Amino acid sequence: RCFHDQKILQNTFGEQNEWWTASRERKLSLRAATHDSHLLPKLVFKAWRAYVCQQQGKRDKYSIAESHAKKQALLRTWQCWLVYVGVQRTKCGMQCVALAFRERSCLRIPWAVWRRRHQKSCARRKLDVLALQHWAQSLQIRAWLQWRELYLHRQKEMRAVTHHWRWELKKCMEAWLGYLNLQRSKKFQNELAEEHHRSRLARQCFSAWRLSWECRRRVHAHQEDMEHLAARIALWRAFACWKHYIVLCVEETQQHQLAEDHYRQHLLV
Repeated sequence: RCFHDQKILQNTFGEQNEWWTASRERKLSLRAATHDSHLLPKLVFKAWRAYVCQQQGKRDKYSIAESHAKKQALLRTWQCWLVYVGVQRTKCGMQCVALAFRERSCLRIPWAVWRRRHQKSCARRKLDVLALQHWAQSLQIRAWLQWRELYLHRQKEMRAVTHHWRWELKKCMEAWLGYLNLQRSKKFQNELAEEHHRSRLARQCFSAWRLSWECRRRVHAHQEDMEHLAARIALWRAFACWKHYIVLCVEETQQHQLAEDHYRQHLLV
């Protein structure tokens, strides 16, 4: 009975240890799943923030490149215009020298008239050049203002999209947390049901095992009694055979003794 009680205690503690190990593994798996579910939105948010920063950097670089390209184009235009003005000045100087020489030599009065007209035409050209420069500057200013308005509008759109995305993400997180709590409650209820079912099965198995053990113990005790009885019967039979053999041996020795005595008497006679 002590050995039986010890075995029952060992089996009970072994099953309890296995159940505790399984529950600990389930808790660790639940913790790992919770950590993974919390870590995944953080990684997605970090990747989205890096993508937004990269796009903002690309936009800034693109705006800087456009402004630099416009400045370079304007600088090249200005350099070409300076070269053209220089050539025109040299041509005008050469024409002025030639006209002065002609005026001195041939026609002073028509040369004066032509010179006046030429001065007026030069003045008109200068005015036209200044007007073109002013028009180009006004176009650049208008383009800059339009680009600035478009850039601000895009910034507002990006902020609106970001706000909407955050709101959607918050809504999804709240729904996901509600679903997670519901799943946890369902899992807890299922675990309780499984634990109750296991305890019930363990009790049923233990009762069945106990009944079978009692039957086996009774059968074994009956077999031991039958073996003891068979051993006693066999011992009694052996003792009876041995007793009969002893009696036969004694009778045979007596007969031999009588025969020897009779033979000796016969020899004496």
